[in-house]
Amino acid sequence: MSSNYNVSAIKAFDDNYIWLVDNGQQALLVDPGDAEVVLAKLQDEALELCAILITHHHFDHVGGVEALARKYPQLTIYGPPSQSLAQQHCEQGDEIEPLPGLVFGVIEVPGHTLDHIAYFGDIAAQPLLFCGDTLFAGGCGRMFEGNPEQMHGSLERLASLPGNTLVYCAHEYTLGNLAFAQAVEPDNKTLQQRLLDATALRQQDQPTVPSTMALELATNPFMRCRQPAVQKAAGLRAKTIVNGPVDTFAILRKWKDGF
Repeated sequence: MSSNYNVSAIKAFDDNYIWLVDNGQQALLVDPGDAEVVLAKLQDEALELCAILITHHHFDHVGGVEALARKYPQLTIYGPPSQSLAQQHCEQGDEIEPLPGLVFGVIEVPGHTLDHIAYFGDIAAQPLLFCGDTLFAGGCGRMFEGNPEQMHGSLERLASLPGNTLVYCAHEYTLGNLAFAQAVEPDNKTLQQRLLDATALRQQDQPTVPSTMALELATNPFMRCRQPAVQKAAGLRAKTIVNGPVDTFAILRKWKDGF
């Protein structure tokens, strides 16, 4: 039944993507930070909003939830246990069915925030991941609340998903992320091609997301902290001998914060 669903992006603010999943009649939203752009889309498409999935508590992800709940009082809101807006709290290993035949598993991914969760499911046998601000195309979220060990562990958890998983992150940060990735791995040929492809998309005002998990594993330095070339780059940057992938991640994240 999930083969009837489509995923599309609603642009919000400067660089946010609110993800819309619908079957032509019923719809769910992931992280609707802005109600106005969502309501316009729902009305244009004649869609009934049935569910909202929240990944974490930052305003650009939840700012539109209350207004949408007033407009659609029958909808179900899913989110982490800390999220007071949610009627159904989700934890690691939970399984939810926000629309008929559309099932998601919940993955806890602390680091960007301590309450961050991601949703993993499939449409027509195509695996897909809504990962909020944990994993970005070519990068990862800043650690506002968590620590390097938590964030690296969360990315490792996501890295175990199938390589063909479509990665739906919440921001258009790709070109900046890939510029940093090239500073880390200037000889990575796959990364060089990815930057060319992403640049061409942005020149046409097209999204660079979703990406795939395989592409992230091949080009995203934060997913490559076990690679010798990435560990070497981190060590040179910090002028130290790195002590494994978590140490590598911590150096990369600090480096990126000031990049």
